[in-house]
Amino acid sequence: MGVIEFHDVSKIYNMGGQILRALDHANLIIEEGEFVGIIGPSGSGKSTLMNIMGCLDLADEGEYYLDGQEIRKYSEDQLAKIRNKKIGFIFQNFNLIGKMSAYENVELPLIYQGLSGAERKERIEEALNRVSLYDRRHHRPTELSGGQQQRVAIARAIATHPSIFLADEPTGNLDSKTGGEIMELFHELNGEGHTIVLITHDNGVALQAGRRVSIKDGHVGEAADDLEEEVV
Repeated sequence: MGVIEFHDVSKIYNMGGQILRALDHANLIIEEGEFVGIIGPSGSGKSTLMNIMGCLDLADEGEYYLDGQEIRKYSEDQLAKIRNKKIGFIFQNFNLIGKMSAYENVELPLIYQGLSGAERKERIEEALNRVSLYDRRHHRPTELSGGQQQRVAIARAIATHPSIFLADEPTGNLDSKTGGEIMELFHELNGEGHTIVLITHDNGVALQAGRRVSIKDGHVGEAADDLEEEVV
């Protein structure tokens, strides 16, 4: 059994009387420790897929199993605990809090986990050192480059000790050199046994994953080898 399993998962929206299937009977299995790149154009259903995978939204049809447990049976409190402890989220726009320092941004989910001050300090130092930003721990996001902000976002995810990292276009706002450094971090995390799911429209990024999955018009399947370098 995979750590992530979609069985005929659909997400349906009613757009002024018009039915839109953002996901259409999607089937996907991701094994523990895999590095999977999910590639598709804008509007293909990538964000919907990630939201359901990350327990930010629920499927309207089908079944989603996370670590063998059917998510639809969970309460909102249980889903919140999964999001906080099992899954590390990394977004294209970083989602850092502007008034907080790098240290405080990394600390915030640990407070929600109920960790002691000493435990939080240890994890924060470990995570910021991991991304080579401990010396910038007192800087706010506006005082950091885009690449540094993304590394803070990764440190925030690392500090929660998740088993799964979900990354939505993590290199989308970065130059190629900085994007390459971020991808190296993902490879290191994957080498340590973490499951990585990376969503992108860039085939060059997706090619760096161990397996590629394509999504188009809500349909999910294994990616072909002749995809264009960038899907628009």
